[in-house]
Amino acid sequence: MGCFGRTVKSNKRSETKTTKKNDVTSPKKLTNDPNIVHKNINRDNQTQPSSDCLKVSLCGDVNKEVDTKEEDQLALDAKDTLVEDEVSGKKAQTFTFGQLAVATGNFKSDCFLGEGGFGKVYRGFIEKINQVVAIKQLDRTGSQGIREFVVEVLTLSLADHPNLVKLIGFCAEGVQRLLVYEYMPLGSLDNHLHDLPHSRKPLAWNTRMKIAAGAARGLEYLHDTIKPPVIYRDLKCSNILLDKEYHAKLSDFGLAKVGPRGSETHVSTRVMGTYGYCAPDYALTGQLTFKSDVYSFGVVLLELITGRKAIDNTRPRNKQSLVEWARPLFKNRNNFKKMVDPLMEGEYPIRGVYQALAIAAMCVQEQPSMRPVIADVVMALDHLASSKYDHGHHHRRNHSNVTETRGDDEEKKTLPESNVTEKRGDEEEKIVVPESNVCVEEEKQENKICSDQAT
Repeated sequence: MGCFGRTVKSNKRSETKTTKKNDVTSPKKLTNDPNIVHKNINRDNQTQPSSDCLKVSLCGDVNKEVDTKEEDQLALDAKDTLVEDEVSGKKAQTFTFGQLAVATGNFKSDCFLGEGGFGKVYRGFIEKINQVVAIKQLDRTGSQGIREFVVEVLTLSLADHPNLVKLIGFCAEGVQRLLVYEYMPLGSLDNHLHDLPHSRKPLAWNTRMKIAAGAARGLEYLHDTIKPPVIYRDLKCSNILLDKEYHAKLSDFGLAKVGPRGSETHVSTRVMGTYGYCAPDYALTGQLTFKSDVYSFGVVLLELITGRKAIDNTRPRNKQSLVEWARPLFKNRNNFKKMVDPLMEGEYPIRGVYQALAIAAMCVQEQPSMRPVIADVVMALDHLASSKYDHGHHHRRNHSNVTETRGDDEEKKTLPESNVTEKRGDEEEKIVVPESNVCVEEEKQENKICSDQAT
């Protein structure tokens, strides 16, 4: 059920990314060879980078605005890796390898943030732009390569959305390939869900729904707004970065692919992604669709609700895959409480959990036609994220009208414009997320969650 094209190590502190490109003279004490960096760097003698940028397209067209004697390396990378998708990019700032070495103190260990499939990530400060950044350096022996570097630069050069990590610039100099991103101080979602140290508090329900809604909005932008539309292909917890307010931003676009256009229904491509998040239909056929991303999002949403990993090899074999473990439990509403992350210690709205599980269950349907479009998921999650749960008094704010059950006690609260009807015991129960196509239906003899999912 997964795909094995790429497996990435989770960063313990952050899986932030970085981008850079040759644009300037290197610092006085740095050699001009980008393959070698001396440890002794004089910040005061750093030459200010020039402002020339590149206008690139995925066809490999590159028009330099400032004349140079050498052909641009990014253009050569695009040609060499046969990146043929016709997408025009806007300007992307360039940096020299020397500048980024200065920014990270020659990539010293104190600046190290983490490591993924692309390479190592460092925290740095670039004086030219007076900004703290995350700098990702390509490991040429790693699972990603020059093609992924080019695709990431071009995709993020096109993108402009608050739920996508911002690409500040890049470096393509000699054998060096680096990316420069905005710095995300809280690191990746993975670090806040799994293997938490004792000093770190588990995420509250409100925060989890806020993160889920933000990630969904980023995905919606890629599917429905950016032109041409883009299939992310690598949505997972370690690629969702968090700022200091827990706003979620998608990152790592090296596997992104231009989606089907016109009468096309899919894109045929080599299977790539991360085991546990990859849609089974894509893994089996190599036919990539927007619904492939929706499946991956469903896995992430399940992780947010349950606190479990997409794949956990420390568990018994029949419980290692999160989706395979969850599918039988979806059939009976009485199982839903058992699925919630125990670290929340019961501090969550029962009805909110039902609705969130309903959304996740539809997203991980085996048949792609049964999965919702991401716009419907965004609508449903925006509703859940806006219905704040009060952990101190066990009730929802915002004038809500919701019935919650904790053990044998029942508590009633108000939720405006909510088409939520519920009958306990043997009667039919129906939960409908307002203004969306996401629903859960249950009957005494036949338990259903949206079209007999996963049966």
